[in-house]
Amino acid sequence: MKTKILFLCTGNSCRSQMAEGWARHLKGDVLEPYSAGIERHGMNPLAVKVMAEAGVDISGQRSKTVNELPERTFDWVVTLCGHAAETCPFFPGKTIHKGFPDPPKLAAEAKSDEEKLVHYRRVRDEIRDFVLTLPEALEQEHRP
Repeated sequence: MKTKILFLCTGNSCRSQMAEGWARHLKGDVLEPYSAGIERHGMNPLAVKVMAEAGVDISGQRSKTVNELPERTFDWVVTLCGHAAETCPFFPGKTIHKGFPDPPKLAAEAKSDEEKLVHYRRVRDEIRDFVLTLPEALEQEHRP
């Protein structure tokens, strides 16, 4: 049995999409990953680009809200941003928060696409490192 995990963010455009892509790519043998948002903001093209650079194609994924999920029962719900953690709807199962910086906000002052991509790559790699610890790290972080 694979561990069903939902990565939840505000707009399901960047961080949660990266997490779903990494989980499918790195841990598809033990995880059944999903992603969704409290709102739907569409796929962030720079997130798609930096994931492709790392060999993970998320271009076929789509931005969706929690209400659009085909599955509503998860072993774990991982919120990736503060807003999602604060407004997360109830899901049966365990919920933890593992926050990552928002690449679009980090890149807001960048003067070129290359400068923007530096921020996206850093967050991409941080999410990859987290996903590599799954599912074991979830139980450890959830302990009281």
